[in-house]
Amino acid sequence: MAETQTTDSLQFDVLQADDVPNSNLQQILESAQLPALPQTAIRLLELSQDASNGPAEFARPIEADAGLMGQVLRFVNSSYFGFTREISSVKQALALVGVRTIKNFALWSAVFSLVPDPKFGPFDLKKLWQDSLRRAVFARILGKSLQLANAEDLFAAALLQDMAIPLLLKELPTQYEGLIERCGVERLRLSQLEQELFGWDHAQAAAALVRNWKLPEEFATLIERHPNLDELLDVDPPQRDAACVALASLLPACRDEQWTERDEFLAGLTRLAPQATEKIEEILAEADATFAEFAPIMKLAIPERSLTEWFLAE
Repeated sequence: MAETQTTDSLQFDVLQADDVPNSNLQQILESAQLPALPQTAIRLLELSQDASNGPAEFARPIEADAGLMGQVLRFVNSSYFGFTREISSVKQALALVGVRTIKNFALWSAVFSLVPDPKFGPFDLKKLWQDSLRRAVFARILGKSLQLANAEDLFAAALLQDMAIPLLLKELPTQYEGLIERCGVERLRLSQLEQELFGWDHAQAAAALVRNWKLPEEFATLIERHPNLDELLDVDPPQRDAACVALASLLPACRDEQWTERDEFLAGLTRLAPQATEKIEEILAEADATFAEFAPIMKLAIPERSLTEWFLAE
């Protein structure tokens, strides 16, 4: 299956009619003309193809990008990692935190800068990123509590799981106005309504973007499965990593007036990890604290209502 990428814009050729019931998704992504990833991100992806490359090789492109270097150093010195002394060099950061973690940070930082603001009715791009960051830190914390080896990938996948929504709002404003209204009135998930109307959902759209940007395939797989929590838990053995990302998607959004998916969240958590259910308040409090430390790096405000407050209010 052909994939094409230029330095000016993305050319999509990843979806066939057999892949999604409505092949219009391919046309929508093609017409969006999103920019390609920055050269620094592309170079990091190239380096990751050779397992012999280590901190020294990965440090060079990051150090050559002053903006990214500053973000990386703020990232590793945040409470997300909890180092007791300041990390002052990229090489040191890579050695202590790991190449994979820093590469993932650089990739989703690049994606963060490319997503358009659709200027769509009440939609607020900053609030979407607030929701995404809270879900990302939650997925990572839950993954670590389950001792999953890819907790950092869960963070990146949860952060990027809704990244196609602004693009779809921009490209299909009339259709999405009706979908969003129905979400509020009928209390149905956006992905369910997208499947009914289009035959595909924003999770599949985001996965297509990930694949066209040639980000790691595990990101695409985790992202495209996030609306399907029950399916992830019904298989034997349960897909615990993808289920963490799916559970994160059930957390309340900043714009919500009620946590409408609280029961589904708790039921899914009980199925995935009964021991985590017993300490869910502790997990949510840790997610709130991590968000508060991490948000300034992404220039995001603290939500008016914390996850802990949402949980205790019910």
